[in-house]
Amino acid sequence: MIPTKAVLVGVDGCKAGWIAVRHDPGSIPRNPGPRPSVAVFASFAALLASLPDDAVIAVDMPIGLPEFSSKGGRGPEAMVRPLLGARQSSVFSIPSRAALYADTSDFTTIEAWYAAHMRASKVAKATSDPPRGVSIQAFGIFAKIREIDALLIARPDLRGRVFESHPEVAFCRLNGDQAMRLPKKIRGSINPDGMAERKALLCRHGYEMGFLDQPPPRGAAADDFLDAAAMTLIAGRITDGEARPFPDPPPIDRVGIPVAIWA
Repeated sequence: MIPTKAVLVGVDGCKAGWIAVRHDPGSIPRNPGPRPSVAVFASFAALLASLPDDAVIAVDMPIGLPEFSSKGGRGPEAMVRPLLGARQSSVFSIPSRAALYADTSDFTTIEAWYAAHMRASKVAKATSDPPRGVSIQAFGIFAKIREIDALLIARPDLRGRVFESHPEVAFCRLNGDQAMRLPKKIRGSINPDGMAERKALLCRHGYEMGFLDQPPPRGAAADDFLDAAAMTLIAGRITDGEARPFPDPPPIDRVGIPVAIWA
């Protein structure tokens, strides 16, 4: 059972590892108390080690991997895209577990990185119908997906405390099931208007603009920070019983990990 006064943590991957926005009991939006905090951790294990054992975590990273991939990726991805309108391209299709683990090397050259991408795509095509390779964007987060996957395999107790979410799905749900009007980025660069739209929404849910306007910690970008802040609100919705999993109920992957995007 999730405690009603749990520490709530929203997490997003970033260049230096993982950025986490933490709300301790009393700092939950709508309640007076200490300000939330933000920090960057080199690994997800280090983040977990900094938290109490009953902390509830919502993370922008796929959790639960298919053995075979259908059109549109996993069920969660196919279900949430129609909610997002023009923002649906932010939801990557995740290939099979075999493709995720096709090459787990630490890449020291760009040539090795592209070769590994080609190997993963070859395995992905062999384990999907219709055959589909791996996008560069999805391949870029493979190491982080494996990092969480390995922890959830080794520690089944985490499966009831670490939940997958997605920032644009979170913003949509927090916005009365209306997708954000503006993108956060345009051609890879921050879009100030899109960021302002999301900051205003987060403030309507209890954040202070001063907290959101602070520079992100070293190793994280401004959009990573906002995404983590949104994830924390989803952790709160989960503890309050307000969040919805896509699909509902979540299926279980081959190793027993639930597969759903919560928001």
